[in-house]
Amino acid sequence: MTDTIKLDIISDVACPWCIIGYNRLVQAMSELAVEDKFEIEWQPFQLNADMPAEGEEVRAHISRKYGISPADADHTLAQMTALGAEQDFVFDFFDGFKMVNTGDLHILLDYAKESGKQTELKMRLFEAFFSERKDVSDRQVLAQELERLGLRVKEGMARLDSEASRDQALAKEAYWKSLGISAVPTIVFDQLNSLTGAQPISVYKEVLAELLENSGTQAIYQSQLA
Repeated sequence: MTDTIKLDIISDVACPWCIIGYNRLVQAMSELAVEDKFEIEWQPFQLNADMPAEGEEVRAHISRKYGISPADADHTLAQMTALGAEQDFVFDFFDGFKMVNTGDLHILLDYAKESGKQTELKMRLFEAFFSERKDVSDRQVLAQELERLGLRVKEGMARLDSEASRDQALAKEAYWKSLGISAVPTIVFDQLNSLTGAQPISVYKEVLAELLENSGTQAIYQSQLA
């Protein structure tokens, strides 16, 4: 792309706020009719890098990680489901839904970027995980999603066994963390300023409009980067 403003979105597929925030961002762009003015690149962040292969039941995970009761965990999931519905996104937190390790996903998202299909794959993985009851830590599932998007399955899956590819994904994640990013989603606007969390559509519209007006050269919000 040329004459576009770069948006780096640091996120994890296992983060429900990330898809909510992205959908709000897209709606803000649509309402301003400026979709062609921005270039999005997804950056890696693992919420649960130490998650074991068997995963962890979502209610138990939320209760343990945030120190809340099972009842409060249920309330959180219900709230998330309602917020997703506002953006026509289905969160299906069925009995047995598990949070999983997402290390492989970030490698494949980096691979998909080479073919210009990074956002397509990101959306497919969000839907597969949250809406379609698929285990996105299962490599067979990942291979199916690559094939669905017309990506080279054998080539893409080989990246998962490449130490260089894994090191590259980890290095990117470490880079963003070194800038002080510790929560997702975080959107970095034109490498200058950032917003963390799923912001209201009105906030995204204000930021995007000012970015376009100032051609990315003037501060919009105080950067949250260290």
